[in-house]
Amino acid sequence: MLNSLLHKYTPLLIVSFILFSVQKVSLSVPPDEGMWLPILLKELNEEDMKKRGFRLSAEDIYSVNKSSMKDAVGRFGGGCTSAIISNEGLLLTNHHCGHSYIQYLSSLQNDYLKNGFWAKNKSEELYCPGLTVTFIVNMEDVTKKVLENTDNISDELQKQAKINQNIANIEKEAVKGTHYKARIFPFYYGAEYYMFITEVFTDVRLVGAPPESIGQFGGDTDNWVWPRHGADFALFRIYANAENKPAQYSPSNVPYKPKYVFPISLQGVQKGDFSMLIGFPGRTYEYLPSQDVEMNVKMTNPAIIRIREERLKIIDLAMRLSDTVRIKYSAKYANISNGYKKTNGQLNGLIRLEAVKRKQELEAQFQAWADQQGEPYKSILPKFATLYSTLSKLNLASTYINEAIFGIEILNYATNFIELEEIAKKENSTDQEFEEAKRKIASGVHVHFKDYEPRVDRKVMSALLQIYYDNTTKAEHPAIFAEIEKKYKNDFVAFSKHVFDKSFMVSESEVNKFLEKVTRKNIQKLVDDPAYQVAKSMWDKFYREIKPEYDKQSAEARRLNKIYIEGLRKMLPQKKFYPDANSTLRVTFGIVTDYEPRDGVRYEWFTTLDGVIEKSKSLNPDYQIPDKLKELHAKKDYGRYAKNGVLYTCYIGTNHTTGGNSGSPALNRDGHIVGINFDRNWEGTMSDIMYDPAKTRNIMVDIRYVLFIIDKYAGAGYLLNEMKIIE
Repeated sequence: MLNSLLHKYTPLLIVSFILFSVQKVSLSVPPDEGMWLPILLKELNEEDMKKRGFRLSAEDIYSVNKSSMKDAVGRFGGGCTSAIISNEGLLLTNHHCGHSYIQYLSSLQNDYLKNGFWAKNKSEELYCPGLTVTFIVNMEDVTKKVLENTDNISDELQKQAKINQNIANIEKEAVKGTHYKARIFPFYYGAEYYMFITEVFTDVRLVGAPPESIGQFGGDTDNWVWPRHGADFALFRIYANAENKPAQYSPSNVPYKPKYVFPISLQGVQKGDFSMLIGFPGRTYEYLPSQDVEMNVKMTNPAIIRIREERLKIIDLAMRLSDTVRIKYSAKYANISNGYKKTNGQLNGLIRLEAVKRKQELEAQFQAWADQQGEPYKSILPKFATLYSTLSKLNLASTYINEAIFGIEILNYATNFIELEEIAKKENSTDQEFEEAKRKIASGVHVHFKDYEPRVDRKVMSALLQIYYDNTTKAEHPAIFAEIEKKYKNDFVAFSKHVFDKSFMVSESEVNKFLEKVTRKNIQKLVDDPAYQVAKSMWDKFYREIKPEYDKQSAEARRLNKIYIEGLRKMLPQKKFYPDANSTLRVTFGIVTDYEPRDGVRYEWFTTLDGVIEKSKSLNPDYQIPDKLKELHAKKDYGRYAKNGVLYTCYIGTNHTTGGNSGSPALNRDGHIVGINFDRNWEGTMSDIMYDPAKTRNIMVDIRYVLFIIDKYAGAGYLLNEMKIIE
């Protein structure tokens, strides 16, 4: 619960950068940089795309008058992308995007992670509770409406409150009387606002997934690394009601009939080919000041790396010793590791590219320009310097709370009970409110404990509490730390044992018993619970002391950033400024090509099944593959999916991507799927901050390898009959 709130209120945890040459600012974005809004493609990008080799038009990608590619690109769950590939709602995404749902459906008896899953017909497809797929119906610039009656409000928090009120009214009116949803997003720190009308499908079922040893071949060893060889894909299907509209799960639902379906090409790709992705990139921060870069290089990123490294070490050992723990923690471990490795690569990239220095060079040019312009631009950079002297400390404190304290599962879970205590102690609260709060907790009990192992979390607690204590000031310690010091002499191993021995929150049955018996007048058992006491103490520390000042400073940072980016756009009128990624639909384009990760080393742009076999001969468990795949390789039984006897597995391109682009369809110059985006190279992980054309590469699985696994390995070739395949 707190994790999501902290992400909401911590927009400055990641830094940004505007690419420029060594000596002076470039007046144009490098041809492959940028995450572009589909609605603006014709105006800003169509000409550049055609120069790169694109043979269609901007309207083929985004149109309100006819079906277009945007109608077949869905946001998969809360953080990935997917593509429609059949007239029966068949959906293609990454294995790692579907991993948590595959894991949820798995058990020791039916280990779909280890063995894979293939429905032989639609009746065998497995419903995935909680999974949604969201499509964009329309986009609209609503800047004037959102900012109406806000010019005379000087207080930033009050102004934002008025903006939020305007947004709520506009969204409500936009979808009145329809089944659609509306969401308005800010761009350029609130200089512009766009509304997205969406259609959200909630009946989504697992159709097929290769075993983890194929779908995520290379595991943590190869994550964020090129060369890659994984067939990172999974198939799902969207179901709708008889009217082809979204509906809750029902056996009577039927496969969704989409507005647009992507054709699939077996022609493959070559070096220099046009490459385009459409997807929902999560977050980038391209236009923040040098102080933010320095804050992350020196403070935030090192803290995240240190904390996650400790968590991974504990969980990894537990998973290796128990298959039960492995299944429970597989998705969690992958999530923690993913962020850890990315943060590490990002830090190294920032240092290698001297990001702080280069940002300062840009700011020197901006200041020279601003001195000629006067206010409001002239004083922006000095104000940033003053602001970050305070904000950096608040940011680090928030990072340690989010990563260390609430990286402990039992404490994160305990925050769900805070509302229960507050209602019980509130004078004018009602029994109905209390019972509703209980129902909210009860609805998530089984989901939490299904993938929870107290003996693992206890070790994590003792380690992370120690890290928090050692790396924060006394002023940042919650009140409970005084008791730990007095009673346990700061022995966090002993204290963690006490918490897990005495808390009812370590057991699903005990939590259910508590919820059955607790009343508004009998809340003391919750108040006395040691896990709850730690969580509540830290919650109070954050919300009463840290967050109010953090909110104030963050609001000021947003105000300054809005003016700063406005000034940059005026200073560089020839430059095409793309907005930061914010989980809205974007198009990115580039070419297929190789790169040099370091002096004297060059990586090819593609990999093959031969590389899979070569890696599988090592003792690394991340490289072990099923015997059947080895047999297909030995016989060269590749069907129509090889070229000149070679089965290509993955390839790379210069597309500008970030988290959320996982699962994005990789398209050729004719708009046909030739791959699926699933990762970036380690040397390019700083592309959220600084796009480096020489080293930034996105990684895609070749669609021919995907079809080979479906057809030749899994024997599920019947699924290909639904697809439009171009030989």
